[in-house]
Amino acid sequence: MPAGANFASTVDLYILRHGKAAPPSARNDDSSRELTPEGRKDIRNAARFLAGKKVRFDGIFTSPLVRARETAEIVAKVTGAREDPVVRDELLPGGNPDAVCLLVSQFGEDATVLIVGHEPLLSALVARIITGGGDAAVALGKGSLAKIRNFTFERSPSGELQWLLSCSQMAEMQ
Repeated sequence: MPAGANFASTVDLYILRHGKAAPPSARNDDSSRELTPEGRKDIRNAARFLAGKKVRFDGIFTSPLVRARETAEIVAKVTGAREDPVVRDELLPGGNPDAVCLLVSQFGEDATVLIVGHEPLLSALVARIITGGGDAAVALGKGSLAKIRNFTFERSPSGELQWLLSCSQMAEMQ
């Protein structure tokens, strides 16, 4: 555990799955797949939804894969983020939910953090936080956004799932 980590902090944690991406091809491996035009549109709608709620992020973390980085960059731009998204390997597909919790827990009280990544990690992360053990069936479609209020990682992760919205639901709410 890193020195100085504040495991008792409470955070509003937003969890966003990347938008729709081009399929893998012979010239385009999984890590370099870009968002499709529809994927970009869906993520802009999600970002406008957040901007309309006046959400300002103290930190944005993203997987290093291109489609996640593009997603994070769109959200950062539309919401007027204070800093550029930070690439973290903890958010790669198949990552460890507790490693992500540790990353987020280092923010102080009243922080607002966005993480952008992939399945199955994000669903496992939401389940781990809201149940303490991961015994929940949660599914985040492409471009879906979850908000967890009062995230903390004192002894184990905990927080309250405030909402989980699809990209089409966010577009309808604008």
